[in-house]
Amino acid sequence: MNPSDPMKAVPVDRGNQASPPVHVAIIMDGNGRWAKNRNLPKVAGHKRGAAAVKTAIKSAIEAGVSYLTLYGFSSENWKRPSSEVKDLMGLLRFYLKSEISILHKEGVRFCVIGDRKRLDDDIVKLIDDAEKLTAANTRLILSIALSYGGRAEITEAARKLAERAKAGEIDVQDIDEDIFASSLYTGDIPDPDILIRTSGEQRISNFLLWQLAYAEFVFLDVLWPDFSKQDFDQAILSFHGRNRRYGATSE
Repeated sequence: MNPSDPMKAVPVDRGNQASPPVHVAIIMDGNGRWAKNRNLPKVAGHKRGAAAVKTAIKSAIEAGVSYLTLYGFSSENWKRPSSEVKDLMGLLRFYLKSEISILHKEGVRFCVIGDRKRLDDDIVKLIDDAEKLTAANTRLILSIALSYGGRAEITEAARKLAERAKAGEIDVQDIDEDIFASSLYTGDIPDPDILIRTSGEQRISNFLLWQLAYAEFVFLDVLWPDFSKQDFDQAILSFHGRNRRYGATSE
């Protein structure tokens, strides 16, 4: 993402309905267990999980969400068996080739956050092409976290600011939360209002560590391949029931 080219989604007029969260983040967990429960290879779970991604995107658009960030492949996932990583990269190639034109027609802007240096050159090119093709779209800003780790992102932002300070571009005393946030991968989009995690696990697994400071967390027992519009809507309903005080008191 380019901080000089801020991404802004066009808000949806929802009449008297409750305003949707602006930014929804999802940890898509449970593909492997879904396949294991059916005595299928893991790749079958990942394929079914890719279909659930389409459900999440459609649900976000229908709900009037402006930004959707999905945790697709973490920096820790590189430690998985090479055969599984190969299958995942193959699926990534397939969907980058087959789905981007559909997203473009739907007015979705596609982007990737994470360490692209670890991805194969042809995948990086497919990502670059997809981002260029959809750059002007504003119906939904879809960010996919690939080869992503929250600690690495924060470390990289600190390194960039240190280099700028060393070069005399900024004064160390001027570095505040806003400047630091603008140096992150997500520097040009708002922080998530809600984090959804599937599979029943209740942790954030090194995902958007800085950005989730004030997000509402919703943990669902459903495995990701079974994720439905009803699950998405239920999470949003839970969000509307929260009292977001940001450290202040409501009394």
